[in-house]
Amino acid sequence: MPNLLIIEDDAAFCQMLQKFLTKRGYEVETSFNAPDAKQKIQDKTFDLILTDLRLPDYDGIQLLTDIKSVNPATQVILMTGYAEVGSAVNAMKKGAFDYISKPFTPDEIVMVLDNALKVQVPAPKIIEEEPEEIQVTTKKSSSPVLEMQHKGAKVVKGISEASKKLDDYVKLVAPTDMSVLITGESGTGKEVTAKAIHDNSKRKDFNFIAVDCGAIPKELATSEFFGHIKGSFTGAVEDKVGNFEAANKGTLFLDEVGNLSYENQIQLLRALQERKIKRVGSTKEIDVDVRIITATNEDLTDAVEKGNFREDLYHRLNEFSIEIPSLEDRFEDLMLFAENFLDKANASLDKNVKGFSKEVWEAFQQYRWPGNLRELQNVIKRAVLLTAGNEVEVTALPKEVLQPQEKPMPTEGFSKSEFEKERIIKALKKTNFNKSKAAKLLQVTRKTLYNKINHYNLDL
Repeated sequence: MPNLLIIEDDAAFCQMLQKFLTKRGYEVETSFNAPDAKQKIQDKTFDLILTDLRLPDYDGIQLLTDIKSVNPATQVILMTGYAEVGSAVNAMKKGAFDYISKPFTPDEIVMVLDNALKVQVPAPKIIEEEPEEIQVTTKKSSSPVLEMQHKGAKVVKGISEASKKLDDYVKLVAPTDMSVLITGESGTGKEVTAKAIHDNSKRKDFNFIAVDCGAIPKELATSEFFGHIKGSFTGAVEDKVGNFEAANKGTLFLDEVGNLSYENQIQLLRALQERKIKRVGSTKEIDVDVRIITATNEDLTDAVEKGNFREDLYHRLNEFSIEIPSLEDRFEDLMLFAENFLDKANASLDKNVKGFSKEVWEAFQQYRWPGNLRELQNVIKRAVLLTAGNEVEVTALPKEVLQPQEKPMPTEGFSKSEFEKERIIKALKKTNFNKSKAAKLLQVTRKTLYNKINHYNLDL
């Protein structure tokens, strides 16, 4: 029988949780304050500790450090409010196994606890600096995954349903050699997803070559793709290896593929069909083994219907398609991405800004982020540059974030209440009618959501 310590200053909630988990086969002890909890940890070894991140008499991160110093193998799960997700992510870097946001359902807490029991951790991995080629990954799907890889680049995988679905698709298609077409709004991170597919494939030890098709003049596209030999045209002063050769045995990522001219499309199709290329000015065929991943924020099916994009090439590129959700569609992940971009901005600008003020978080949550992750990253980098203290304040944010425009209404007669009703229905559908998750997505309490459902007579 696994033994568990619950540290929670809300005595009624703590006792209710103890009663429920005892029925589920756990041996449960409780503490209502940090001093009592620290004494219990000294006196007894626990398999699991479930603690509130915000305790009235002690810092939750320091308590985590205290627990790990006594027994590194004890798995610690944090209970947080939604606005504390950033702190929870930092705690996971310090050795916490997972976090769960209040309010949560009985099934959700049992799943997290059961997952924690499956993972044996002899000692916490404490990340103080960005190491090279090491990974810190929690073995579960219910929490964000922080990976330190490729010379310290950190990848954040979200906790929203949309992000989990995206991650599932990446893991499903990555081991194959299928061509993948990635679609989505500008700034959603299509190249990041393409790189994730490459990193999880059997080609990961070879090159990942990214090409912006929209930035290549059509006259130079052939040389860029296939290379050229010296003297083959004016300006060809030396031999050049093209993108296909450079990506041999690896992955070639063609961003904004819809911008290719019709002639370039024919050349690309021929290379994909024959798996052979010729450098410009050469008669020698070169065998290439390349996986193709493409991306676009345009509707290529519409381009095919209009005759602007070859249908045979479209089907060749679209063996598997992935649509990247907008930031608005994975709003639960906003704080995770913001914390990640804060770390990047600090490293890039040689700053040490610790976090965001409450007012900044509120502004972030009210803004629609039409530029998605790229816009969020740019806003945070600018704000860090302007910040002299430990926290980013609202004065460092651009005016468009502080004064967000209302989302356009579908019709002139579409009222604010109707708009709110539509948002609730949309959130419920996204979460498969899980009201707890829908409340988090809408940034309201579960009680408020129930009141809204009753107010609008939504029989769901």
